[in-house]
Amino acid sequence: AAAKFGLHIPKFLIAAAATVEMLGGPKKAKIIIPSLTPEQIADALKSRGWEAEVVTKESMGAEMVDINPEGILKCVDGRGSDNTKLGGPKFPGGIYAIAHNRGVTSIDGLKEITKEVAIMGHVPSVHGDHSADMLGCGFFKLWLTGRFDDMGYSRPEFDADQGASAVKEAGGTIEMHHGSHNEQVVYINLVGGMTLEPNEDDQRFIVDGWAAAKFGLHIPKFLIAAAATVEMLGGPKNAKIIVP
Repeated sequence: AAAKFGLHIPKFLIAAAATVEMLGGPKKAKIIIPSLTPEQIADALKSRGWEAEVVTKESMGAEMVDINPEGILKCVDGRGSDNTKLGGPKFPGGIYAIAHNRGVTSIDGLKEITKEVAIMGHVPSVHGDHSADMLGCGFFKLWLTGRFDDMGYSRPEFDADQGASAVKEAGGTIEMHHGSHNEQVVYINLVGGMTLEPNEDDQRFIVDGWAAAKFGLHIPKFLIAAAATVEMLGGPKNAKIIVP
């Protein structure tokens, strides 16, 4: 309903949490992921030519880990990283996915998102790689070069170096990837407060769908953009949707 009335959803949620805290209420929350059931997500992917199945958290064994507040909110990229704190949520392009979903295209807007992510308890980040520097993020390159134009997304008003500088200036982290892409599967994780950590020797794309709800993102658009990113980058059209 906050979206219906055009409210700033992150501010609305932060104010709601602060109200509960100041009134001595319970610091315990359950985030209900709206709009799409796991089966609907699987069917939507299959309609795009993907293989998709719903799996349980238990079936993933020890690979599922609790979110680490010191871990970076990072890109879904499965390659090796110069950062060892990989226990944060995973979005396409890191915090760029938040800007993209909300239609934020300015440097100032990106800085505000960086600060918001920190307030929400995560370490904001974007990344580059060893071969293309800050243009080494495939999601950002697709956005910058207009590959999302036909989906109704405006292009950013900044380039990759300017975006990275803004994130760093606002208190975020710059991650650098190395090696070649060899992801074999896309995990769409709907288990709140948990994630998987990348493994450069067993690469996979990791999309923490539950965290999109935490940031008030439009979840169907978020998931469609994530799928389109994998497709445009020639990644595996093979998804496992993880449920509690």
